[in-house]
Amino acid sequence: MLICAVVLLAICVICRLALRNTYFADIPLDLPNSNRVGELRVEAEDPSVLSEGAIHERNGYLRVPVKPEREGGSMLRVVDRDGRVLASHYLEVRDNYVIRDLSSGGFSGDYVMLVAFALFCFLSGLIMVWHFRKARGQAFYDYSTIYFSGFSLFAFATALVMLVISIRHLSEPAAFPMMSVYTSLSAASWQFMQLTFPAVLVFALAMVVSNLVLLRHMTPRIQNVLGILIGLMMLAGEGLAWFLYTRDFSGSEWEWRIQNLICNVYATVYVYFECMLAGAAICGFKATRMKPSMDRDFIIILGCGFRKDGTLPPLLRGRVDRAVSFWREQKQRYGREAAFIPSGGQGMDEVMPEAEAMKRYLLEQGIPASRILKEDRSTNTLENMRFSGEIMEKKDPRGKAVFATTNYHVFRGGIWANRAGVRAEGIGSRTKWWFWPNAFMRECLGLLLNRWKSELVLLAVLIAFFSTLTMLLG
Repeated sequence: MLICAVVLLAICVICRLALRNTYFADIPLDLPNSNRVGELRVEAEDPSVLSEGAIHERNGYLRVPVKPEREGGSMLRVVDRDGRVLASHYLEVRDNYVIRDLSSGGFSGDYVMLVAFALFCFLSGLIMVWHFRKARGQAFYDYSTIYFSGFSLFAFATALVMLVISIRHLSEPAAFPMMSVYTSLSAASWQFMQLTFPAVLVFALAMVVSNLVLLRHMTPRIQNVLGILIGLMMLAGEGLAWFLYTRDFSGSEWEWRIQNLICNVYATVYVYFECMLAGAAICGFKATRMKPSMDRDFIIILGCGFRKDGTLPPLLRGRVDRAVSFWREQKQRYGREAAFIPSGGQGMDEVMPEAEAMKRYLLEQGIPASRILKEDRSTNTLENMRFSGEIMEKKDPRGKAVFATTNYHVFRGGIWANRAGVRAEGIGSRTKWWFWPNAFMRECLGLLLNRWKSELVLLAVLIAFFSTLTMLLG
């Protein structure tokens, strides 16, 4: 992306030089009936600073091409045939012969810069999508894939907004000057919220509906109403942003800037979590559809709670069945017989380790005892991977592994595998449709909490960036 920025910046400089730093000043003018545009002329107060070209009328404005001659400031005056000054416009020539229009915020080559920035956002989105699609196997289970997939949406949306802004500025430069462009740039997060509101509304309602169905089957606990809470928070967040950006305001210029700062910081925070949620959802969905190659030496089964009589509930049985299905298909097609590593320790309310309960089920499915290597010390997913990795290291340091878990947990399981240094890809078992969204939302929050310090740093950088834009351009 840095290379793209440099290339596009070079193109902007070349275009500006090719046009000899020409700036098109748009001067509002209400002509008396007795005057015609052809009878008007534009004069620079100081011809040594600016030289003007032929004028044209455009939607109630006079468009005047102006070229810089030296650094300094000069007034442009519109004069009629009788020598009366009908309008005036002040311009400055600054370093590198850039003309600045203090009234509209325009500058030499501003429209080229707008198009280049829109193109940069679009190319940035393409690069992020390319990196996301390029991630394969174990490399897919990384936070960078969340960023690439989630923030590419923001890049594409910003590119679309910039394209619209560029067209408006090019077609109506006086009605939509660069000052309006700057305001739109500083409020990019709010514009993204507006564009994605339909998707947010559908997602939030789907979360609430699935959660209500979930509550018909499970005990009403905080983790079982997470979907309702998240859905309502997302809708409330959109509503608050709409209130902040559309309410009437009266005050000084600095009070106006401070209000814009508050609004844009809020929108930045909201959009950050929206993009992270979207990225995690995309990665989680893709992880469930990935098919590891059938050349595995080990199959790790991640444990979870089981019944008091030692039998497996549907959730855990689904994980083991998925592992057995993979084992049998690999053996049948390639003659490769992997070793199972049922992983899970004994909880305070469990009659045996989870690994033991899974081993008994595996034996019932006809798996030879010699192909089962229990890992019964772990208490969480990271320990599942770490302790299973130790077993793999002793048996075959170069062995390749796959881990089996429930579909909503595959991506996060892969993250933990990478952190534990285990070379493994994931396979997921299906679960009830009404259970999946709420459980996956817990996974998304877990991903954020795993790296909360890094996420806060990234969020702080984004807030600082958009705050600076607001104070300088808003």
